[in-house]
Amino acid sequence: MRRTTRGTPERGRGRTPAGTALRGRLRRLTAGAAVSLMVACSLNGTPAAASADAPPAYEDPALSVDDRVEDLLSRMSLDDKIGQMTQVDRGALEARPGDLAAYRIGSVLSGGGSAPTPNTPQAWAEMYDSFQRAALSTPLGIPMIYGVDAVHGHNNVRGATIFPHNIGLGAARDPGLVERIGRATAEEVSGTGIDWTFAPCLCVARDDRWGRTYESFGETPELPGAMTSLIDGLQGDSLGAPGSVLATAKHYIGDGGTTGGDDQGNTELSEAELRAVHLPPFREAVERGVGSVMVSYSSWNGAKLHGHRYLITDVLKGELGFTGFVVSDWAGVDQLDGREGFTASEVRDAVNAGIDMVMVPHDYRGFIELLRGEVRAGRVPMERVDDANRRILAKKFELGLFENPYTDRSYTSTIGSAAHRELAREAVRKSQVLLKNSGGLLPLAESAKVFVAGKNADDIGNQSGGWTITWQGSSGDITPGTTVVEGMRAAASDPSKVAYDRHGNGIDGSYDVAVAVVGEKPYAEMEGDRPGSMGLDQEDLATLSRLRASGVPVVVVLVSGRPLDIAGQLGGWDALLASWLPGTEGAGVADVLYGDHAPTGRLPVTWMRSASQQPVNDGDGKDALFPYGYGLTYGDAGPEEPEEPEEPEEPDDPGQAPCTADYRVVNQWSGGFQAEVTVRNNGSAPVDGWQVRWTAQDGFTLGSVWNATLTRSGDTVIATGADWNARLAPDGSATFGFTATGSPAVPETVCAGP
Repeated sequence: MRRTTRGTPERGRGRTPAGTALRGRLRRLTAGAAVSLMVACSLNGTPAAASADAPPAYEDPALSVDDRVEDLLSRMSLDDKIGQMTQVDRGALEARPGDLAAYRIGSVLSGGGSAPTPNTPQAWAEMYDSFQRAALSTPLGIPMIYGVDAVHGHNNVRGATIFPHNIGLGAARDPGLVERIGRATAEEVSGTGIDWTFAPCLCVARDDRWGRTYESFGETPELPGAMTSLIDGLQGDSLGAPGSVLATAKHYIGDGGTTGGDDQGNTELSEAELRAVHLPPFREAVERGVGSVMVSYSSWNGAKLHGHRYLITDVLKGELGFTGFVVSDWAGVDQLDGREGFTASEVRDAVNAGIDMVMVPHDYRGFIELLRGEVRAGRVPMERVDDANRRILAKKFELGLFENPYTDRSYTSTIGSAAHRELAREAVRKSQVLLKNSGGLLPLAESAKVFVAGKNADDIGNQSGGWTITWQGSSGDITPGTTVVEGMRAAASDPSKVAYDRHGNGIDGSYDVAVAVVGEKPYAEMEGDRPGSMGLDQEDLATLSRLRASGVPVVVVLVSGRPLDIAGQLGGWDALLASWLPGTEGAGVADVLYGDHAPTGRLPVTWMRSASQQPVNDGDGKDALFPYGYGLTYGDAGPEEPEEPEEPEEPDDPGQAPCTADYRVVNQWSGGFQAEVTVRNNGSAPVDGWQVRWTAQDGFTLGSVWNATLTRSGDTVIATGADWNARLAPDGSATFGFTATGSPAVPETVCAGP
């Protein structure tokens, strides 16, 4: 269900609607402000009516959001409006706390690792309320909105529930689960006072060398599009309902498609390809009513996105109909000219391009001065400033911040709760992808004598990855949780049956099986790029060598934020389980290893045969080690032990085509369109190979193709199934897609088997 919120809901911070207008006036007085109830003037000199005897209209929750916004806007000075467009990191205000009110700053954020001391939920709530009191002390009493990167749970807060990173949730392919995770995250975020998260990341990761690959749900637009269900969980039925927070669709647009997987690099694509691959998840987010959109650091064909008026204003706000506000990334505006330090032209270009709020995050005085100068000189139109303020203020009213500005402490106890950790454990086990299982080695018997090794077996920091407590993440006991080896000991019939040594020392032939939990250490943007080798490090290779030398069967559990170059070692492993970055609930990995739950995850990205193949993606014709969508479960043989092919049978009705094709146009733009075709086997026997044919419409010229091979003969277009999806089980289906120029009319299609 897609939801939008245009009413005036009650935020639900433990208060009732009665008397909210009066409270709005009193809270500013009690905050120590020198409040003036005199007339305020807007930049054009139009007075806003005010009376000492009646509260201003914007404080009346019975009015519509639009009416409240217009009334408040009419009372705001230019400095008030510029302040609303300014977002500052909490650390920049520590030395000058009075500046939040003095400069009318409208938003505060915590960057990765920017946390109060001590890093506890209670300290976060006190910090939030302190900033809010300062915001409310201004003459108009406009509450601030506080943003944080809660990208896999409330991950800046020690003790919060840390869910699997997005790549694991993409492997789970369960939008309902993702919505429940969004709800749990929103509750934990609300328990610290925070009302805005910079999530979900809707990037489509097309090159695994990119250091943010794990922040993507997958390499095809369909997966991130489906997982926009996270927005429903975060924002709830109403933004103002208890436990709801504002969501952010990021990073707009194309950051997963940069050349070479270069973080903050250049996405070199035609507009048709950009629209076909990278735009659809944002269209889904807008349809779900996402409250904010964050712009990407990256460029499109050499033009920085932070200054791209066409993509921000014309496409996002115009064509897609986005009514929320657009926020920059951390100091993203400062990158427009490639030099350090804000310039007037950077500020002007970014705001005129359609950015409504600028994540400064430190030099807010300089930014405010420059924007004020550009507005007064007429180079940034007042209409643009008012539009930005309308968008920002509308979300503050919808969140109920004017009525209930402080932390709802009833949610503080949900942070790291047993119910949320159980949900995270469910997500972990659903995200596990079994890639190899020679001889049915898995699942492990509860009575098995198991030797566990590897740097990621007993390390919460490593299994949680980047964006955990700190920006880049770190190894070690950084937050409470259950490691993989702890989960295994709990799953075994006797914990003493599970031995552990990080480096594999002490293993001998008496063990039934060795489990190596290896892979990557934490990293985040910039530091996570891997332009060269993508294999295991020397410690992992040495550990695996010791285990193999014992003669004991080896199960490899790969904890990583992306596929790794492991084809050269795979032959020496008896089983391989891709665990991605599971977060704090390592028991979910043990659930699958011991068979309490069979593996059901499927690859959200294509697994390279070697790093030299990058970029490698579904439908590009490259010989992958494991294709997109691959995943075994218990009882499957896998590619090393192929099943005997079934003899083809005649269809139930010889006159009936063995398959049908559903052709549909899913996106279109001036001069082009995107189509998808679903092929379904109608018979009771497998179809070993399929083709779909249709007659090209006027001006048809093929663009990009995925999940099939397309050829053209005259006016006839022929689509042939790819190696991995050509075989359809009875009632099975496969979907392929393409972009093209010409008429988007739906043609007649003919589908047939081989």
